[in-house]
Amino acid sequence: MLNRPALGSLRSVKVTVQRVQVAEGSQAEARSDQDFGAIQKVLVVDDSRLQRRILVASLKKWGFEVLDADNGDAAIEMCATDPPDLVLSDWVMPGMSGLEFCRAFRALESDQYSYFILLTSKSEKQEVARGLDAGADDFLIKPLEADELRARISAGARILDMQRELSEKNRMIESALEDLRVAHDAIDKDLIQARKIQESLVPELTRDFGKSRVSMLLKPCGHIGGDLVGMFSPGVNRLGFYSIDVSGHGITSAMMTARLGGYLSSNHFDQNVAMEKRFDKFYALLPPEQVAEMLNCRLMADAGVEEYFTMVYAIVDLRNGHLKMVQAGHPHPLVLRQDGSAEFLGEGGLPIGLLPDVSFQRIETYLQPGDKLMLYSDGFTECRLADGGLLEEEGLQQMARDCAPDRCGTEFLDDMFWRMTQAMAPGSGMDDDVSAVFFEYNGA
Repeated sequence: MLNRPALGSLRSVKVTVQRVQVAEGSQAEARSDQDFGAIQKVLVVDDSRLQRRILVASLKKWGFEVLDADNGDAAIEMCATDPPDLVLSDWVMPGMSGLEFCRAFRALESDQYSYFILLTSKSEKQEVARGLDAGADDFLIKPLEADELRARISAGARILDMQRELSEKNRMIESALEDLRVAHDAIDKDLIQARKIQESLVPELTRDFGKSRVSMLLKPCGHIGGDLVGMFSPGVNRLGFYSIDVSGHGITSAMMTARLGGYLSSNHFDQNVAMEKRFDKFYALLPPEQVAEMLNCRLMADAGVEEYFTMVYAIVDLRNGHLKMVQAGHPHPLVLRQDGSAEFLGEGGLPIGLLPDVSFQRIETYLQPGDKLMLYSDGFTECRLADGGLLEEEGLQQMARDCAPDRCGTEFLDDMFWRMTQAMAPGSGMDDDVSAVFFEYNGA
């Protein structure tokens, strides 16, 4: 227990009374003369009855609601039920000292911060440091002067104003974040359902057509994506398949893929723009370049649609391997020949939906039994590798050659995708959707 200094002596109290009275006589006593902001309620804790009366009287004249206690235990009970905005506490008191009271006060659970001023005769730096460590915000050296007391209270009020303004803004931010979380959960739920709908556009990832086979890969970089792959066959030995990449990402691109999935339906031939019914008996595959021109006309006719897409669409006669194809801004298809050679087809072309009255060129080649054709989106070739470069066509060709001897069908595409992700920088995700169509020709 610290020895009680002469601070509480009658002489000290008289000096304090005189200084307070003189200061109050030289300035306005009404609270309206000075706004103390967030400080409304003040608690005075001092074992000296006279000292408490002087402080209480002065504080009430300044417009505060004032509570007082003669010891730390009684003050803690008051603070637990009715916390004040400001505490003025003597340091040296019998029983619980001001330092101990400050620690106990800071340990109370409260939704708001209170400013704590220790009244003391201690001016040594070590003692001041002890008070700060205990949770005190400020110090006043006895005997008190009214001007200094008002100034310290004003300083505390400014700090409390800023703290409570910050608390209110944090509360508003937390409320807004909660609203965003609820909205995000709803959007996330909708996107999960949208992904299921988008996956339904590709009901089967592999299908045999006689000895030949078409396999597909579709990996969006988010819940949903702007890539689309598909295949359809209106009859024996006739086959069409495509790879599409809509500009942009997310919901808008996914809606466009849903629209294109209807235009190139594998189930409803009467809605498929790539087919034409002849003699009311069977459906025939239209030339690829004509299909691209029809799709371009449909998109350009919709003034509100700003999206465009790239595409490779191919048809093949399984009897002789005759391949007809159109390339509309899409990456060059890769042919893996049975003899081990490889080549890229096409010259690029314009995307669909950019310009009106565009003509598209047909590309033709013949596939021999054992040849393989890969259509793919730029999610493959523009994949960023660990060294900072891109995979590009050369890297894709080498990767395909490494996979081709031992893999076929969906295993080939899964291996390609796995190798691509392994070549990416550690911890990085996909920047773009990845999709591909893999056609293995094995004769009629």
